[in-house]
Amino acid sequence: MSSETTADAGTGTAAVPTAVPNAAVTRILTELRMLRESPTREAVLETAALLVGALFFVIGFVVALLSFWGHVLPITGPGSIGVFASVSGAVTAAASFVLGRLSVRPDGAPEMRDGFVEPGQRLRWYDLIAIGFAHAAIALLGWIGIAQLLELSFQDAPVYAFPGGVLIGVALALTAYVCYLSAAALDPMNLSLVLAIFLVVGAFAAMLAATDKHWWRDNLSALGQTTNGSAPAFNATIIAAGVMVTTIARYATAALPTGTREERRGRGIVRAGLILLGIFLACVGIFPVDAFFLLHNTVATGMAAVFAVVVVGLPWFLRDLPRAFIWLGWIYVLVIALLGIFFATGYYNLTAVELIAAVLIFSWIIVFLRTASVAHAAGRGPQPAAS
Repeated sequence: MSSETTADAGTGTAAVPTAVPNAAVTRILTELRMLRESPTREAVLETAALLVGALFFVIGFVVALLSFWGHVLPITGPGSIGVFASVSGAVTAAASFVLGRLSVRPDGAPEMRDGFVEPGQRLRWYDLIAIGFAHAAIALLGWIGIAQLLELSFQDAPVYAFPGGVLIGVALALTAYVCYLSAAALDPMNLSLVLAIFLVVGAFAAMLAATDKHWWRDNLSALGQTTNGSAPAFNATIIAAGVMVTTIARYATAALPTGTREERRGRGIVRAGLILLGIFLACVGIFPVDAFFLLHNTVATGMAAVFAVVVVGLPWFLRDLPRAFIWLGWIYVLVIALLGIFFATGYYNLTAVELIAAVLIFSWIIVFLRTASVAHAAGRGPQPAAS
């Protein structure tokens, strides 16, 4: 009777044939069976991430329960659950990142191979160290921030051993799950988002750790001065971010067209400019302003100059990019130039100029990654027939 059609007695309106839902159910069951028999890369990675998260939940719960037994813990401060969660979260993030990268090694199963790079390219060891460090730092500072927020929400609330162990287990499971998927599904776009989050978290951590509370009256580089307590966090963040920018530069431009000599030349110029931008950024952290004043200011100014050259020359370097993106870059350069005028006339201080310029530069890099990938995908699509 599945192929029959029923009618509404009151209205005489024909109902939907019962064969339609039966066919839909059959198709869903067929697709689920195919997925189980031949899992896709996404399904395999999701399952692996859940297993890694479950593993770290068990480890975190057991270790925390044994460590907390017989103690009543504060939420933040020395010996608190917040400190335990942040430190163990950083270790978990680094370990799960390593597991995620191992799962997509080039010689692995086809459904687990790395989809991050073009054929013949691989992430270098220092790329992986910088990206793994960024994941660990985000976990460390993120759980510290969450603990401080909970402390403000639950004033003077104690945490006992068993619920504390459960909370640590959940925190580590979530950290492991997210970092494993981030490492396994790493591509230039995801890497740029990790870079943005890492810079924001690292910058705020340096600001909070600053011993000079009025650092902003000088410039952003004052956070990296050797006399400031924020120097380790600030300089490490800037150095790792510089390495990540060079990584993004190489692999984001790998998909750009190289069919002609002009295309190869344009891609090489843009790639070299972005790599130089990352090197200059790392040098800002390597050479603190109070110890290497001239060198520090030279590389900081060089960053702005390289960015301006790449953005202004982009329509000649990469002719296939959308005009809207070209205009966006030119507007960014004009805004940065206007900020320089504001600083020269005393309307803005240098910290405000540096902060806004940094936001504009890194937001442009993120948009560039998306635009370049879309333009490359469109270029590989079916071409219209000649008239």
